[in-house]
Amino acid sequence: MKELSLDKFEEAYEVVKEVASETKLVHSDYFSAQTGNKVWLKPENMQLTGAYKLRGAYYKISTLSQEERVKGLITASAGNHAQGVAYAAKCYGVKAVIVMPTTTPLIKVNRTKGYGAEVILHGDVYDEACAHAEELAAKNGYTFVHPFDDLAVATGQGTIAMEIIKELPLVDYILVPIGGGGLATGVSTLAKLLNPKIKVIGVEPAGAACMQASIRAGKVETMEHVNTIADGTAVKRPGEKIFPYISKNLDDIITVEDEELVVAFLDMVENHKMIVENSGLLTVAALKHLDVKNKKIVSILSGGNMDVITMSSVVQQGLVLRDRIFSVSVLLPDKPGELSRVADVIAKEDGNVIKLEHNQFVSINRNAAVELRITLEAYGTEHKNQIIRALKEHGYQPKLVRASI
Repeated sequence: MKELSLDKFEEAYEVVKEVASETKLVHSDYFSAQTGNKVWLKPENMQLTGAYKLRGAYYKISTLSQEERVKGLITASAGNHAQGVAYAAKCYGVKAVIVMPTTTPLIKVNRTKGYGAEVILHGDVYDEACAHAEELAAKNGYTFVHPFDDLAVATGQGTIAMEIIKELPLVDYILVPIGGGGLATGVSTLAKLLNPKIKVIGVEPAGAACMQASIRAGKVETMEHVNTIADGTAVKRPGEKIFPYISKNLDDIITVEDEELVVAFLDMVENHKMIVENSGLLTVAALKHLDVKNKKIVSILSGGNMDVITMSSVVQQGLVLRDRIFSVSVLLPDKPGELSRVADVIAKEDGNVIKLEHNQFVSINRNAAVELRITLEAYGTEHKNQIIRALKEHGYQPKLVRASI
């Protein structure tokens, strides 16, 4: 493919229907109220393979010759493109080899294997896995299917925009996650072809903002390192082939911190009962960064492949960040009844103690000072402050310490 065109997007839209669900928009009363806009979610986390990547992988493979397919397919991926290629290869009855970073969540590795692909773990980040996959492609004659720097792949991803605009023709803003840039390329290019007034905003993790750095430099830049919990968008260098389309069609890029993703995860679980992986939450976290009101906004939830260990960690950290779990340290005389007095104060304020640590060795004079660390559940910041005030009113001097769950 030499360029992205409306004809190709229309072709891809028909091809992708063979395997991908047309994920209907979900109106969010919660995020609409939070932002003063009309917010819809595009739940690509509900796709068969758990992410939008199936679209681009399947369309790309459909454009290959039979000779190219029978050589065997190879790609590199942090997980979602891996599953897309593995599933598409299974549909076409051809071999797939997937190189994944060693840090890839286990659920993504196992699901990729489950579609019949051979998985090789190599490197700490996507870029290292990609270099190894290219070496194997050259050595063994495999056909390389790039996860983002490929116009056919980007065209397949762009079918998301077709669905959004068909369902919500008057959409004002589309928020799209950015890793290497394939999804943002397809969505922004097609959106502008269909309606140039639509604003398409890319969203990157602050710890892997390679596209923002490249846009500012006016050319593709490589980051020295990336550090983010959004593993699906932990890319050091965006695509060369797609960069001109991003530069032309993307209206802005927002970066979000990892802590914002943690809070967004809780919001999605509690208000929409949906599991969305950290990269998929980028557009949700970005909603509060948009300085607009009364606009129709669609946040693309790019995927939902998240292992339970990561989920557990994110939930715990989210509760801490929301002040629904916190820890305080108080000093007590080492005398009978002191612990029950503290517990009584907390109970009267409806605090729920979930952990106690009693340290008798904080001072040489145990009669003067024994440290008690208390981890509690609260309803939020106001309730936390209420409990702390009550402890102070009863003569204690509580100090906030890092919560340990």
